[in-house]
Amino acid sequence: MPTRPLSDYLAEIDGADRTGLEALRVQWLGRHGSLTAALRELGTLGPKERRTAGQELNALKQAVEERLLARQRQLQAQALSSRLDNERVDLSLPGEPVALGHPHPLAVTQERLVSTFVAMGFAMAVGPEVEDDWHNFEALNFPPDHPARDMQDSFALADGGWLLRTHTSPVQIRAMQQAAPGPLRIIAPGRVYRRDDDATHASTFHQIEALVIDRGVSMAHLKATLKTFARALFGADVPLRFRPSYFPFTEPSAELDIGCLFCQQAGCAICKLSGWLEVLGSGMVHPKVLQAGGYDPERMTGFAFGLGIERIAMLYYQIPDIRLMLQGDLRFLSQF
Repeated sequence: MPTRPLSDYLAEIDGADRTGLEALRVQWLGRHGSLTAALRELGTLGPKERRTAGQELNALKQAVEERLLARQRQLQAQALSSRLDNERVDLSLPGEPVALGHPHPLAVTQERLVSTFVAMGFAMAVGPEVEDDWHNFEALNFPPDHPARDMQDSFALADGGWLLRTHTSPVQIRAMQQAAPGPLRIIAPGRVYRRDDDATHASTFHQIEALVIDRGVSMAHLKATLKTFARALFGADVPLRFRPSYFPFTEPSAELDIGCLFCQQAGCAICKLSGWLEVLGSGMVHPKVLQAGGYDPERMTGFAFGLGIERIAMLYYQIPDIRLMLQGDLRFLSQF
């Protein structure tokens, strides 16, 4: 049985540091500690002595435990105070500059295009990026065996009935189905997917397409719209030309070129010495597409055109590789 008074225990506790405090706890209260052993020895005493000695030992143990805990908290508070003193922030010092972000060049280009079309009276429409085969191909006059599908290889989902859209034209079909048989004037910007990966083509890119359907719409309306759009975007003096082309969903079809912005049509590497830059594809909406959208091609006609937002951004900013805009490299993005 211990004979040391409580004051001895408390004195040792009050003089211990954090390491010493743990050593004292183990020495007295651990599995083989002196107070633990004394409590085990109570069983060897008679009933009366056991009661008296047990009360004294339990009171001593409780007092030691409380002082150990109080000393531990005191040492923790002292350590925290010392740390705060050493790490005190001088609020009079100037703060570290925070880098401010800015819109991505693609976002700036898309906003400029959308604003131009909205000013011309177009409404904006959006649709799903995961499409079924009918909306993405068949409704746009791409039968299952049509060779033009090879130009738009995409990422098909496992069941074979769905794919990541290859253009934003499915949005036009959905908008037609909602608006038919009335007139329609929309733009459809968004992200599209194809199995491409080179300096001028990416597997993920952005398009913006326009669609107008009404009575008496002709190729003349299409040309006038494209002239207004191109000159609002590139300047009033930019040379324009239309070239015959082919698209399954328009007939007749044409591509719009502008005079090279970099060499003023003298011929350079960017325009491949031709003096012209391809901007977009366009044409009169094919009668089969009108029918798929719920329109009577004998009563209503329309035109459509579409362009790649990345291509326009590359022209604006003279970017040589389309993949630079999708890599998130701050060394590139901080230039804009």
